Amino acid sequence: MDHTAAAYGVYPDAVQVSEVVRTLNGAGFENEHICLMLAPTHPIATIVRDANILNQERAASVVTAGLIGWLFEFGAVLIPSIGFFIRSQAFLHALLVARDAPALCGNSRTLAGLGFPDSDAVRFEAQLQQTGFLVYVASLEIARVQWALELFRSTGAEESSTLEREAVVVKT
Repeated sequence: MDHTAAAYGVYPDAVQVSEVVRTLNGAGFENEHICLMLAPTHPIATIVRDANILNQERAASVVTAGLIGWLFEFGAVLIPSIGFFIRSQAFLHALLVARDAPALCGNSRTLAGLGFPDSDAVRFEAQLQQTGFLVYVASLEIARVQWALELFRSTGAEESSTLEREAVVVKT
């Protein structure tokens, strides 16, 4: 077991996901260490839900493919009732291995797998069924987690905090 910490920020739809991510990237946080959870009503979620590789409009297909490609760069992206992408082995373990796969996309066990207390997990997942998005950044370094917290606050998070948990190290 390794001790790991994380910071998270909960945002309204009015804030651009790309701006938050750009700020984190500019501060040295790699996409693989970032997990996004988008409300099913979020504009990005709508594009993912409506994606159609057989779309007759080539320009729309290119934009959609670009967006989905961007989402695949993150450690994990969760959209309740729509789907999820998981790239990072650490997020895979936290979200799938430690929890039932059906817990993804609409169950409070999803955020509990990331270390959220049960009451917060239930509250955030209920909120994210309606609107907004959550950005979560994990690190083994407490100072980097504190820095992420400050970045969340400066980019308009309605709520932000840190979490600490024991993480199982997955050896490959």
